Amino acid sequence: MESYNQKINLENTNISLYIKREDLLHPLISGNKIRKLKYNLQQAKNENKETLLTFGGAFSNHILAVAAAGKEQGFKTIGIIRGEELKDKVLENPTLKKASDLGMVFEFVRREIYKEKSSPEFTRLLTEKFGDFYLIPEGGTNDLAVKGCEEILTETEDKFDYICCAVGTGGTVSGLINCSKDSQQVLGFPVLKGDFLREDICKFVSGTKWDLITAYHFEGYAKVSEELILFINEFYKKYKIPLDPIYTGKMMFGVMDLIDKNYFPENSKVLVIHTGGLQGIAGMNNLLKHKKQLQITIYD
Repeated sequence: MESYNQKINLENTNISLYIKREDLLHPLISGNKIRKLKYNLQQAKNENKETLLTFGGAFSNHILAVAAAGKEQGFKTIGIIRGEELKDKVLENPTLKKASDLGMVFEFVRREIYKEKSSPEFTRLLTEKFGDFYLIPEGGTNDLAVKGCEEILTETEDKFDYICCAVGTGGTVSGLINCSKDSQQVLGFPVLKGDFLREDICKFVSGTKWDLITAYHFEGYAKVSEELILFINEFYKKYKIPLDPIYTGKMMFGVMDLIDKNYFPENSKVLVIHTGGLQGIAGMNNLLKHKKQLQITIYD
């Protein structure tokens, strides 16, 4: 599969808007996940590792992507899952069930313990239990992941003035900053509350022409509102482009709102990066259905 830039026809504005369909790169390892894993998988092979171990939550795109990549490339996979209460709910969870079907073994841990996932002691305990493995951080973000994301932009994107993407752990936007041109401004749309990601991003980047737009997190990670769900449904109805509610939906909502507020100068060319994540829609709809709230209907 290949990604391409799809034009979004806007009304009553001279802003040129395109979306790079990275979601089409792979059915399960889509968007930024295939970019982040590319060089990590190569490194795992170089180190003669047979097992990949990583971390994630109940509906993690990263967990499923690692499970799928491991299956394709012959690695065993282990997922350290946040939330001990999920242990008996795998069959009810579309993400975890699919990852399990692909061969991933789970270790469910209490949330207070999960917070220590980056500590040397936690890694030591995991090594004692599972033996030798190649560790991939939560969200997949490390130097090798950033290197992979630096390949998202090509010469065909040189014409754009602004590059926009959703921000989770900061790896994708870091890669975009590093490979963007001096004439381009990179805008990241964090899906978590707060401005703490700037420090994390600065560990990976040298460029200065970037900013974080922090007003479109909808109260935090995996939090949604009826306004956001309506936007996702209407966006698909109008443009036939599916968005997920955790990442791309919030980013696209923000971009369209900024256009309405004349944030971008006249005649600006804007490229938004579709980072995938569509597999999470089924799990989110299960939660919305349970709460008797509006669901995402982009596949209807």
